Amino acid sequence: MNTFFVFFFISGFCSILYEIVWLRLAMAQFGVTSALVSIVLSMFMAGLGLGSWGSGYLIRRIERVIRFPPLCLYAAAELLIAVSAVLVPHELAWGRALLVRLALSSSGAWYVASGIWIALTVVPWCACMGATIPLAMLAIRNAYPQEKDRSFSFLYLANVLGAVAGAVVPLLMIEAFGFHRTLTIAALLNALLALSAIAVSLRGRHSDRQARLTQSQSVPTIAKPPAESRGLLLLLFATGCTSMGVEVVWIRQFTPYLGTVVYAFAAILAWYLMSNFGGSRVYRIWSRSHPYAYTATALVGLFVLFPLVSANPQFQLPAVTRLALGIVPFSIAMGFLTPMLVDRWSGGDPEKAGSAYAVNVVGCILGPLLAGFLFLPWMSERWVLFLFALPWLVLGSRRDRIQHKAAWQRMGSYAVLLLALLLVFVGRGYEDQFAHHVVLRDNTATVVATGDGMKKLLLVNGVGMTSLTPAAKMMAHLPLAFLDHAPQNALAVCFGMGTTYRSLLSWNIPTTVVELVPSVPRLFWYYHSDGPQLLRSRLSHVMIDDGRRFLERTAEQYDVITVDPPPPVEAAGSSLLYSEEFLLTVKQRLRPGGILQLWLPEGGDGVVEASIARAMFESFPYVRVFHSFRGWGYHFVGSTDPIRNRSAADMVQRMPRNAAEDLIEWGPDPTAEAEFADVLNREVKLERMLAEAPNAPALHDDWPANEYYILRQQLSPTWRQRLLSQQH
Repeated sequence: MNTFFVFFFISGFCSILYEIVWLRLAMAQFGVTSALVSIVLSMFMAGLGLGSWGSGYLIRRIERVIRFPPLCLYAAAELLIAVSAVLVPHELAWGRALLVRLALSSSGAWYVASGIWIALTVVPWCACMGATIPLAMLAIRNAYPQEKDRSFSFLYLANVLGAVAGAVVPLLMIEAFGFHRTLTIAALLNALLALSAIAVSLRGRHSDRQARLTQSQSVPTIAKPPAESRGLLLLLFATGCTSMGVEVVWIRQFTPYLGTVVYAFAAILAWYLMSNFGGSRVYRIWSRSHPYAYTATALVGLFVLFPLVSANPQFQLPAVTRLALGIVPFSIAMGFLTPMLVDRWSGGDPEKAGSAYAVNVVGCILGPLLAGFLFLPWMSERWVLFLFALPWLVLGSRRDRIQHKAAWQRMGSYAVLLLALLLVFVGRGYEDQFAHHVVLRDNTATVVATGDGMKKLLLVNGVGMTSLTPAAKMMAHLPLAFLDHAPQNALAVCFGMGTTYRSLLSWNIPTTVVELVPSVPRLFWYYHSDGPQLLRSRLSHVMIDDGRRFLERTAEQYDVITVDPPPPVEAAGSSLLYSEEFLLTVKQRLRPGGILQLWLPEGGDGVVEASIARAMFESFPYVRVFHSFRGWGYHFVGSTDPIRNRSAADMVQRMPRNAAEDLIEWGPDPTAEAEFADVLNREVKLERMLAEAPNAPALHDDWPANEYYILRQQLSPTWRQRLLSQQH
């Protein structure tokens, strides 16, 4: 049995690795939107469910006729998974190329087409992953009949432990090797599993052991009463739906304390999986002497609501403590329940286990869709958690009545229900700490506008996006004033408070802005009193879309494109607006003589600055860099034509009156000429930025240096240089 444990530890590790990398590759090809992320994750889970059910059905049809060790079927599945690591990146790239050729101008049509292609790409390979557990259960039933009744929970335990490693280790691998080479390593691991499984089956070790086993060694057989079959499947569906649904809520609740870096999301996943493993381990120990253990389902509902306490801004708690209190109890319960229910339903039958696990996966697909697209756009996080907790609370109270438990047990169940209601009504969201605020919710994020005067804040999932700063105005005026010709139009990628967009409109030219979060432009009025008027202007065009995807899909040409990626510079997904691939797309959408302004906030290390500078250098023949007001960040200005060395006075002469007035609205200098002079005098030589890390390659989609940085921070300078050198 130890062999199977090792197999499924590695298999669980690789599965999470594929999910992380494939999602990121799909985002680079098709867009960074909530809908796209939901499509990828749903197709990943759908493939697992289909493979689990399909393999169980196949086993029932062929089990009696196969003349080779069942472990060979498992080896075939692992070998196909290894092939997927090589093919999926190419398949995603082919899909993007096809969609670009189709020239789909409608966002809805793009979603439908990309969703179909992602399904065709991901589902078959994930089906191979889902098939591994039923196939291994068949091998265990033949080789270890005394363990068959609990074989699912055994494999599940190993798989979850591997997934814990898969939530953490791949982040280091991506930093060291990039996405594609990380996939290659995973493919080699899957191929090794396949070869090892074949070797084990050929040695006939299991057959010899089976002959020596006696029935007296077996553990108690788990029988499944037909009367409760439907209830077991409903519980399995509920565990999947609740687990994945509340994870969506967790991200919104804990992001203000963890940040938006990839390591924050990995921390949530790792805590969940570690706790899930702990619950599974408790079940394995418990089930040795208990054929079946009913869990107090009302407690599960209470655990769902624990984040209302741990994420409460009124409590000053370390981030790790918040995660532990909010996630661990519920995750342990799910780790106990899921394998217990499948063991109970299947009794070691691979077909029944495959069907049961498929039901669980259906819940896993529906949960995030309910949370992200139905609940969260209309209500606060606490009420969403309450909706997920309610079925468990009701079921717990009902079960206590049906089973005629003692009075003190029923009273305990009612006490749990009252405590749950108390948590809901006294819980506070992150936005409740601000005396005056406006909250908008959508399927992407919870957006909060707060503050007064020049100290207004824009918070997206609790993270500050920008402020009312002259640097945002300069993002528009600097490239427009550098143009050799009168501008015809402009494009802004990322809306923020709308400052850059407002400044572009002050040049009286058609201006388009692309924003990922639907609620953000709706708060334009909060930061600028003339916002509603500007949005109604015939020159104004607001697009809710991923900026990169919009540029790839549109045929429009622009004189100026300004890009202000979401802060901090390490934010997950932000590299897709800094990478060389993105910059080449921008270059294709610039009119001859057009200019790109790319904003880089302060905060990144020398490697990040050098890699972005090199990406600009390798994408545009002419690049200039200016340090902005008070050292808040850098304006990268790139073009296919020479960027004239204009004086501040010359730049002001090229501005319309409204634009000049807009530039000096907030200072810090009294005249537009002084404003330009302040920035022009801060020009930074591109060579100096490259020299910060001369071995750092250009930032590209396969190696997002700004997002993955832990190894660089921990390694010695010598090893850091070796790490950078191998990226070339």
